[in-house]
Amino acid sequence: MAKFLFPEGFLWGAATASYQIEGSLDADSKGESIWDRFSHTKGNIWNEETGDIACDHYRRCAEDVRLMADIGLNAYRFSISWSRIFPQGSGKANKKGLDFYRRLVEQLNSNKIKSSVTLYHWDLPQTLQDKGGWNNRDTAKYFAEYAAYVYANLDLPVDMWITLNEPWVIAILGHAFGIHAPGLNDFNIALQVSHNLLLGHGLAVKAFREAGRKDEPIGITLNLAPIQSLTEKPADLEAARRSDGFMNRWFLDPIFKGSYPQDMVEIFSRTFSLPATEEGDAAIIAEPIDFLGINNYTRILVEASGSEDAFMGNPINPPDAEYTEMGWEVYPQGLYELLIRVHRDYGPLPLYITENGAAFPDELKKDGTIDDPRRINYLQTYLLETWKAVEDGVPLKGYFVWTLMDNFEWAFGFSKRFGLIYVDHPTQKRYLKNSAHWYKKMISRNGLEA
Repeated sequence: MAKFLFPEGFLWGAATASYQIEGSLDADSKGESIWDRFSHTKGNIWNEETGDIACDHYRRCAEDVRLMADIGLNAYRFSISWSRIFPQGSGKANKKGLDFYRRLVEQLNSNKIKSSVTLYHWDLPQTLQDKGGWNNRDTAKYFAEYAAYVYANLDLPVDMWITLNEPWVIAILGHAFGIHAPGLNDFNIALQVSHNLLLGHGLAVKAFREAGRKDEPIGITLNLAPIQSLTEKPADLEAARRSDGFMNRWFLDPIFKGSYPQDMVEIFSRTFSLPATEEGDAAIIAEPIDFLGINNYTRILVEASGSEDAFMGNPINPPDAEYTEMGWEVYPQGLYELLIRVHRDYGPLPLYITENGAAFPDELKKDGTIDDPRRINYLQTYLLETWKAVEDGVPLKGYFVWTLMDNFEWAFGFSKRFGLIYVDHPTQKRYLKNSAHWYKKMISRNGLEA
């Protein structure tokens, strides 16, 4: 049996998000978030479910850290709820909210689990949404002020900081397609939101440098995908290029090259209003970062749409492929292609896989076990591709499974299970799936056996 070992010090973790697991929606003076409002609006969430309780992690934090230790994780990525820290979005801070995250970091440190802190994973305080949300340029300033408060007052060693999680999803799914909070359907607003998010990111990085938290790297997490054309026809190749501009380069280029991709500026300007900007914005957005987090689950295969103004090709689902419960194609070689491309076009820079995983229909057996061979196969095949990328020179430093435990999966409610840990939501009882036991063995070896 061949062994595929990763570099010494490689981080093996799992990731979560505050709204998806914490519950306790108004405990200790927490303010309302846009996901609180969105999930309580009829018709937005599968089965009218909410994250009011979610996985009850706010009260079961110590138990969950013990489970992380049982799995053998040496890193854990979590997000801070902005409205726990600033219930009104800005103004007076809520010390009790920050105390929860201080306790969490303390527990991680005592279990030798490195902390990866995401400052924003989609749960904007509703009071700021009432002022225009991310469409309001001032929200970038409020985000930087919130970040600066956390830097100054989370006075424990933190191993990694992430400003934003998936700004593309925030802008497009939340403001153009309306399927995520705040539920808007306006592409002009979505483009402005994309700029203001990047501006907030840059301001938060500047605040971090000014805070002087030395030896603690900061970066951003983007959802990226390899975009492929169905055929070699010029129209399909052009559709793939535009789709890549829309999905990937619209965020990568301003962060690493200091400007939006010109081809996408031209395409968007034919139909939409380009984001309003101010002098100096580009330099702020391109503030140097220490690493890039990459979230990847699948590839995007496209063909030409037939419209000269289309910024996205028609997506194609190959009929002979395997798909997860989310309808996403299992395509592990795409992760290798993505890592090579990002390193080539935007490096050299340390990279982390900050999310990768799969939802499958898991069944809790009477003996308390959950057999999930498809998830194990998914993780094994994707990790083999990451190993190949490392062997080919990509400076990949860590990998975080999405997700630690079955949780509130946004618009899908509790209908999709991504976790290494099975959560019986009516009782909140936790069970390690077979994939968790598999991951523990892999972590102990620091690599795969295949």
